[in-house]
Amino acid sequence: MAQPQTQTPDQYRAQRLENRAKLAEAGYAPYGHAFARTDNLKGIRDTFEEGREVAVAGRIMTKRRMGKLTFIHLNDGSDAFQILLKRDVVGEAAYNAAKLLDLGDIVGVKGTLFTTQAGEKTVDVAAWDLLSKAVRQPPEKWHGLQDMEERYRRRYLDLMSNPESRRRFDQRHKIILGIRNYLSNLGFTEVETPIMQGQAGGAAAKPFVTHHNALDREMVLRIAPELYLKRLLVGGFDKIFELGKDFRNEGIDRTHNPEFTVLEVYEAYGDRTSMRRIVEGMLPYLCDTVLGTRQVPYGESGEILNFEPPYREVALADLIREKMGVDWFSLDFETAKAKAAKAGLELTPELTDMGKLSHEVYDKLIEKTLRQPTFVTRIPKEYVPLAKACADDPDLVDVFEFVVAGKELCPGYTEQNNPDAQRAAFANQADPDAEPPDLDFVEALEYGMPPTGGLGMGIDRLVMILTGTEVIRDVILFPQMKQEG
Repeated sequence: MAQPQTQTPDQYRAQRLENRAKLAEAGYAPYGHAFARTDNLKGIRDTFEEGREVAVAGRIMTKRRMGKLTFIHLNDGSDAFQILLKRDVVGEAAYNAAKLLDLGDIVGVKGTLFTTQAGEKTVDVAAWDLLSKAVRQPPEKWHGLQDMEERYRRRYLDLMSNPESRRRFDQRHKIILGIRNYLSNLGFTEVETPIMQGQAGGAAAKPFVTHHNALDREMVLRIAPELYLKRLLVGGFDKIFELGKDFRNEGIDRTHNPEFTVLEVYEAYGDRTSMRRIVEGMLPYLCDTVLGTRQVPYGESGEILNFEPPYREVALADLIREKMGVDWFSLDFETAKAKAAKAGLELTPELTDMGKLSHEVYDKLIEKTLRQPTFVTRIPKEYVPLAKACADDPDLVDVFEFVVAGKELCPGYTEQNNPDAQRAAFANQADPDAEPPDLDFVEALEYGMPPTGGLGMGIDRLVMILTGTEVIRDVILFPQMKQEG
């Protein structure tokens, strides 16, 4: 039985160390050996057959003794399952040794499946062994860690005691596996490009900087794999993707972590519309294979996101007109600023022209209102230096920002393959903090890159949306945290 809840953590630990010593004296090595299981506990439940002999293992979640009987619930991460120890079956010595088992201990048992009078599927134990002794008390009553900081810092305890957390990370695995399967079935090749690079490129972000001793040069952790992937297109690959880590030395909040997972996809001879087809095919596929539904509840409100394609497509300027009035782009700058302030926009010194003001209106007032899957198109060229201009307007680029639940999930481009235009775009990009242009990449373009469509999808945000959480740290096993103390 569990010790009284009046003990301190040190007293719990002392008692468990004493139990460990007694178990060792009784012949139960506290950190045992490999144990051959018939299946995991979910598999045992799914294939349950009365009278079948099985070998199962797991962590003790509950323990209840009734005279010559002890009922224990084990959990191995896949499921919880009841086992029953009978003194007359396992023998007095083994039964008495089991009294020294504590919540959190990991045991292996062999026995026969049966159903109790209460209707619970159970293993009638013939023999048991200790596989790992827990000398620290598990989370209170296995109800799970309630302190969110503790859940992130000690994820092992969160996974041990919060089934919802374990389910979310199981779904993350299935989502990533599903992405790989979907793209591979379309003929895409998965590739790997450098994480440590001589120059950050492919995005405007502050990199993490390190020093390569052997080369005696400064290096950065990549902020995006884009420019290396495009070099592969120059080299002859035509359908490629990379699924891996990017790093940006920037802030931490509910939707940002400095280390994050990204999918980038490139298709030679494609464009923005071919990238749209990938998004509208892949998301329903993930919903069907991982979730079993395309109507996905999201956030504390349970808002339903509908992933049944086709998804809405709308020009950025049209969204701004919907919000600010059809005459917005004909207003003088001072009138527009006053109107934006009245609509709730905080005016900052950086908003020095109509283009910047309009983009800020979208970023701060409009994007968060786009709840259902939406492709926002026709973005001003100064904000997307790696994309090709729209055929009918050289001031706009042929891209989409795919927005779900008020967050950008992925941009999709008709990629720039003109080296002269790329060189000029690098020189004129809007972000003053952007890295200097990668001239080696421009040189690669001069050898000829085919017309190309590309997209970059934040996997952490995708998992957030598909699993219903609004906090990125819920979908990263070990998120970046401030040091304790």
